[in-house]
Amino acid sequence: MLPIPFLLLLLSSILSPSSAADFCVADLTLPTTPAGFSCKKESTVTVSDFVFSGLGVTGNTNNTLKAAVTPAFSSQCPGLNGLGISAARLDIAIGGVVPLHTHPAASEFLVVTQGAILAGFISSSNSVYYKTLYKGDAMVFPRGLLHFQVQTGRSPAVAFGSFSSPNPGLQIVPFALFANSLPTPLVEKVTFLDDAEVKKLKKVFGGTG
Repeated sequence: MLPIPFLLLLLSSILSPSSAADFCVADLTLPTTPAGFSCKKESTVTVSDFVFSGLGVTGNTNNTLKAAVTPAFSSQCPGLNGLGISAARLDIAIGGVVPLHTHPAASEFLVVTQGAILAGFISSSNSVYYKTLYKGDAMVFPRGLLHFQVQTGRSPAVAFGSFSSPNPGLQIVPFALFANSLPTPLVEKVTFLDDAEVKKLKKVFGGTG
């Protein structure tokens, strides 16, 4: 038998309203921290902080990748801050690709709504999992693992992703390697690519050095 005072305390904690805040709307005027954005004063929060209308707009795929991502993260929808969720729209034109990339802070669940996408990821043991997804198909990409999406078929593809963080983070491998000022000889050393190929890719992605 539990002591009566303990039972009363337990019952009180179950029935009493939570003292935790209902939400922590991001204050975008302050810098972000590893824990996310600081909270706005509740008196300044409006319904607009919980609404994002951009996911119905087709992204601009007129770029090197022929792909566009429209994020709905806490920077775009401040009400997501602290809730552990977010979303994004993915548009891939014919011949387009979202190259190997990673979301350091989140797992992703991708649902195809138009066209076909060859999607996959690489595990930390270098096992590869990939499959062509059609309208209505979905695939999960575990947190932090390299993954990709490639348009297939005869029409542009559209998909929507949900994430287990309001700020999933993003690092695209080709941009990380070839869109910065890392010296060409060093890139060659760490990638095993020859000089001509590294310089070609730096030119494509805008890198220097």
